[in-house]
Amino acid sequence: MKSEIAGKVWKIETKPGDRLEEDDPILILESMKMEIPVSAPADCRLVEILVAEEDTVSEGQAVAIVDLD
Repeated sequence: MKSEIAGKVWKIETKPGDRLEEDDPILILESMKMEIPVSAPADCRLVEILVAEEDTVSEGQAVAIVDLD
């Protein structure tokens, strides 16, 4: 999963191993005082989160790995 915007990781909503349904939020980014979720692209399992709360991310940066099994 990649960040669609530059911003700060405000809150991580899930943990590795969690089963997610399409559009479930993985984490929430904050940019220009707006909260933007990074959501699951399809039904999947979260493998790894590559960032921590308060980290700054750039547009296109990988923030999580999911398994679309």
